[in-house]
Amino acid sequence: MLRSIKKIHGAEYRPIADLITYSPMPTRSLDMIDPFLFLNHHGHQTYPENNRGLPFGPHPHRGMETVTFILEGDIMHKDSSGHESVIEAGGVQYMTAGKGLIHAEVSSSEFKKKGGDLEILQLWMNLPAAKKMVTPHYVGLQKEEIPTLELDEGKVKVQQLFGEWNGVSGAFEGNFPVSLSTIYVDEGGKFEKEIPAEENIFFYIVRGKVSVNGQSIPFRNLVEFSNEGSTLKVNADEDSVVILGHALPFNEPVVAQGPFVMNTEQQIYEAYQDYQTGKFGSWNG
Repeated sequence: MLRSIKKIHGAEYRPIADLITYSPMPTRSLDMIDPFLFLNHHGHQTYPENNRGLPFGPHPHRGMETVTFILEGDIMHKDSSGHESVIEAGGVQYMTAGKGLIHAEVSSSEFKKKGGDLEILQLWMNLPAAKKMVTPHYVGLQKEEIPTLELDEGKVKVQQLFGEWNGVSGAFEGNFPVSLSTIYVDEGGKFEKEIPAEENIFFYIVRGKVSVNGQSIPFRNLVEFSNEGSTLKVNADEDSVVILGHALPFNEPVVAQGPFVMNTEQQIYEAYQDYQTGKFGSWNG
């Protein structure tokens, strides 16, 4: 039985400085798809030579995780736990904020000097209450380090990030059972996936246009599914890129303020207190 579509959510335009940004969640029509919390879609845009690059200087996080998809351009990560990397086009970053850290996400000096195309997405995933205060963790992988599989005679290429698909295990070990993939589909390509009805689906069209269970949907749209049916059938009307995730919902209280995602207002207060008293580590810019 095909999984039924509940609603299509268009990404809202929310520029950040000179960075083109669209966000389909949260919006006025959609708060979250538990345990997926938030998505920012930066670009596509072309930066000139001698640009300022990404504007995300040092800032704190607690209680959640980020997955950052670099489609074009690059991103330089640095955090108060000592991690540092530059991930280029096709690569992915996975950061667990856990009990708290400070990090910056900016463009490399080379990108700022030379400019170029940029398209980057960041997805926030919640952490279950029992793991809100785990030790922070970061892994950045380049394109060639990420396991991939091909479907439909090579018309569909899947970067498997979390979980397993057709015997291919994901690049990252998560803090809860989740499947997450970046899927590149050539025009005319198609794939199917069986997803248990009790799991929530995160389905965002980054580029192109696809037909999902018979409904044609263009890029910069997030598909909200009901929990009825288990089959996804996807056909590409154009060359397309899709982010597909699915997981059981936590069904826990979510209190989010700024960069912190916890279960109670008291925990948010404690997060601000801990950050202000230096418990997130020191920043050496």
